[in-house]
Amino acid sequence: MSAETFLKSRLTVSPQVAVVLGSGLGAFADAVENPVTVPYSEIPGWPRSTAIGHAGKLVAGTLEGVPAVVMAGRAHLYEGYTAEEVVFGVRVLKCLGVKCLIVTNASGGINTAFRAGHLVMISDHINLLGQNPLTGPNDERLGPRFPDMTEAYSKRCREAARAAAREMKLELPEGVYVAVSGPSYETPAEIRYLRAIGADLVGMSTVPEVIAANHLGMRVLGISCVTNAAAGVLDKKLDHAEVLAAGESMKGTLTELLRRIVPKLVAE
Repeated sequence: MSAETFLKSRLTVSPQVAVVLGSGLGAFADAVENPVTVPYSEIPGWPRSTAIGHAGKLVAGTLEGVPAVVMAGRAHLYEGYTAEEVVFGVRVLKCLGVKCLIVTNASGGINTAFRAGHLVMISDHINLLGQNPLTGPNDERLGPRFPDMTEAYSKRCREAARAAAREMKLELPEGVYVAVSGPSYETPAEIRYLRAIGADLVGMSTVPEVIAANHLGMRVLGISCVTNAAAGVLDKKLDHAEVLAAGESMKGTLTELLRRIVPKLVAE
């Protein structure tokens, strides 16, 4: 049985919007109303989440009346998965009817204006993973051989996010996210290089999913939770426990923001 067939037999909604939750951000899944929860381990072919802070489950139901599904946890290249495996879930979500994908992540702040505790909307990205999920033969049923990435993060979705932030009187700046392979954190010299090439935020995820979603014709919104200053910005070492703690402290604000954004993404 395929993952699509299996999930259609288990889920009670046909989701229009999907949310991918990053490290320490899994609490948002609790906001889903009338939830149906499916562990990744039960879904045929779905990669397991082994990273700390990733629950590894799919939660489907409604968000503010909108049929939606939440990926509580994702797969990363540093876990040993291929780029194609990393985006497996995004492709399945498209088959389930998802038209808009919200990706969230925990990031290090390269831009010194972004401190721990800030939410930043991703305006664009730089792929330094050394891999692309579209490498290999192209499946024309999914999308074109050479998909355009000029608007990788949908302007319409970003406008909806700005409107939601205004309602909350929340500052929501924009920034460029750079993806590196990890799992080691970057060196201060690497951070200086990343700043020089135009990056504001750094992390180890998100970009493969965004590439695959654009290939599939999905609209994408990216929200990054700055959980720490990148290496060398402050005179202190980096610790994943700090990342998880920061994500926990931001869960209320992120949950409220996403709850306000989701209905705006499907409004005419």
